[in-house]
Amino acid sequence: MNIEDALSQRINLPQIKSLASWASGNPENLRRLWSLAGADNRRTSVNALWVMTHLPDIDSEWLLSLRDMIIDMLLSESDTAKKRLLLQIIKHQDFDPTSIRIDLLDFCMSKINSEHEPYAIRCFSIYTAFNLCKHYPELLAELQEHLELMSYQSLSPGLNCALKQTQKKIKKLKPALKIADSQPNRNITYA
Repeated sequence: MNIEDALSQRINLPQIKSLASWASGNPENLRRLWSLAGADNRRTSVNALWVMTHLPDIDSEWLLSLRDMIIDMLLSESDTAKKRLLLQIIKHQDFDPTSIRIDLLDFCMSKINSEHEPYAIRCFSIYTAFNLCKHYPELLAELQEHLELMSYQSLSPGLNCALKQTQKKIKKLKPALKIADSQPNRNITYA
C-alpha cells in the first residue's frame, strides 16, 4: 500500500478506519504515518492526523511517546483542522502531575472563551485543560473561572456538554483535592 498516495487524496471515514487498522501495532507503519502528519501537503497532513485519531487503544502508548512533539506541533500550527485533530489526540491522554506543560495549559485556557475559535477546538481545550489541572486545586480553580465565564456566552450543544461534563468532574474532585492539599508540599516540575 502506498500510504502517501492514499493520504493525499480525498478520503472518507471507512478509508480512515482501514488506514488506522493498517498502521496499528506496526512500528514501521506508525512511524510512516507520523512522518506524513508533518507533510508539506495539507491534505496529506490532515488525513494522517485524522487516521491517528482513529488508532485503537493498543497504540495509545505509541501516541503518548509522541506527546511532546504533538504539543509542539499544536502550539506552532495555524491550520484549524490540524489544531482540532492534534487536540483530539491529546485530550485522551493522562498527564503526570509532576510535569505539566504550562505552554499547553496556557494555549488551552486562551481558547476556552475565545468566540473566534471553532467549537471543537474550544471543547477539546476544555477537556485537555481539565486533564492538566486535575491534580492541583489552584489550577482547577483557574479553569473553573474560565468555565464560569462561558455561562455568559451563547454555546453550541457540544460546547455546553463539554462545559457541564467538566464542571461535574471538578465538583467530584474537590473533596479529594482538599485532602491532598492539606498534605506537605509536593515537588512539581514544569516542563
